[in-house]
Amino acid sequence: MRNETVRLRLAAGGEATERPIAIAIVAMGGQGGGVLTGWIVKLAEDAGWVAQSTSVPGVAQRTGATIYYVEMMQPRDEQVPILAQMPTPGDVDVVIASEFIEAGRSVLRGIVTPERTTLIASSHRSFAISEKSAPGEGIADSSVVAEAIGRTAKHSIIFDMNAMAAANGSVISSAMFGALAASGSLPFAVDEYHAVIKADGKGVNASLKTFDSAYARAKDGPGVAKKPVVERPTVPRGNDNGPSPRAAALLARLDGGLPAEVAPMARAGLAKVTDFQDLAYGAEYLSSLEAVHQLDRDLGGAEHGFALSVNAAKYLANAMAYDDVVRVADLKTRAARHRRIEQEIGLRAGQVFATTEYMHPRLEEMVGLAPARLGLWLKNTPRLYAWLDRRISKGRRVRTYSPGWFLVLYMVGGLRRLRRISLRHREETAHRTAWLALASELARGNYALGLEVVKCQRLIKGYSDTHTRGRSKFAKVTEEIQRIAGRADAVDWARRLRETAVKDGEGGDLDDLIRTIRSFA
Repeated sequence: MRNETVRLRLAAGGEATERPIAIAIVAMGGQGGGVLTGWIVKLAEDAGWVAQSTSVPGVAQRTGATIYYVEMMQPRDEQVPILAQMPTPGDVDVVIASEFIEAGRSVLRGIVTPERTTLIASSHRSFAISEKSAPGEGIADSSVVAEAIGRTAKHSIIFDMNAMAAANGSVISSAMFGALAASGSLPFAVDEYHAVIKADGKGVNASLKTFDSAYARAKDGPGVAKKPVVERPTVPRGNDNGPSPRAAALLARLDGGLPAEVAPMARAGLAKVTDFQDLAYGAEYLSSLEAVHQLDRDLGGAEHGFALSVNAAKYLANAMAYDDVVRVADLKTRAARHRRIEQEIGLRAGQVFATTEYMHPRLEEMVGLAPARLGLWLKNTPRLYAWLDRRISKGRRVRTYSPGWFLVLYMVGGLRRLRRISLRHREETAHRTAWLALASELARGNYALGLEVVKCQRLIKGYSDTHTRGRSKFAKVTEEIQRIAGRADAVDWARRLRETAVKDGEGGDLDDLIRTIRSFA
């Protein structure tokens, strides 16, 4: 066979050391990554450079941001350079991350290197679905990312660009563009950056203001930081002059009956349960907490910093302020939520917004709202229950702020006055009573083991299927803790059971751990 391959002479366009400037941008949807990429390309092209951009979309549900990649290079002898389409580890000059954990992902990808890369990142967090849905505390540890950046980046510029953009009425892309200008990574003057923003023609004044603020922050540092003001949680106020007499009495009871170690958490818990229901419910919370604290004192809890009482104050409030249909409807119709959404989307004068939310109520949740006897009767009438289930358990797209749906949700939210007679409330009260009784019983023999049972309440959160799964995990863990309570290593195993249950399905297998424990018996 003859080799008919056509061979072209491809002479080098320049010295072997000549290379383009490479910039990688990692941003989630809606954070202006595409806008920033366009600005950078125009900045280079306006200066007579050749620039090329590509993007690789991230996967849904925050398993990764979209990666935008820009390479730019000055043409030489009228020859157009050939530019790469994807970042290569060791060859990226600037990495810009719109969110802090995405900066960490960039480090893991290897595109941030100590010999070459300037890392520009916003320090704020946009929590992933896995972080929000995890039982208890599922938020990733940002300190690990901070440590990694300190070791892998040649230079870094990190501050809350999202907050700066919001304060100036713009979006984060403007702040990142300003930080890029301040980094000195590109050979362009500030006026050239300004010209690009002006040419865009959208929100120019706000974008320029944000750009200049970010530029000054990146150049001069944070300045003198103000000490944050920490507001103490309060129970509902009676009027503008202060808490009502009943609320003041609850606060006085709390401050007078609980030690300094417990009072801050108890105050936050009291505020939560009174917001959930009413002041009488707050009094019920204090009574339960005082009973736990009395046991704590009898067991020498002062030596442990009253850990049993502190954790009971936290998890008892969570247990009492359970998520139900009434709670969801109440939160969605509050004026504070409407204002928060306005701020998040940057609503301007003369603009209106609407929200469409997907809701999938189950018949079980609706039956839970019914008076206890009626709810039990419905559950014990299979044919009627199945008939109702086919008509109620359906997904719906709800326009929250339309007059009709808002009125429906507002009326459901107002049903909290009837909550105490509902089947769901009876079930939650029974669970809470059994949980505290078990924790108290085990604490009498082993303080640390009783504390672990108190912490098991973190497994239960949310509503619908999420709540059901949490209750199932709680039952498995506490049942196993009771079985091994007499062992010398019971506390260690109890802790492992709880932590594994939190991660179950995402790197943890509760059933496997239970089988392992039982194999030792």
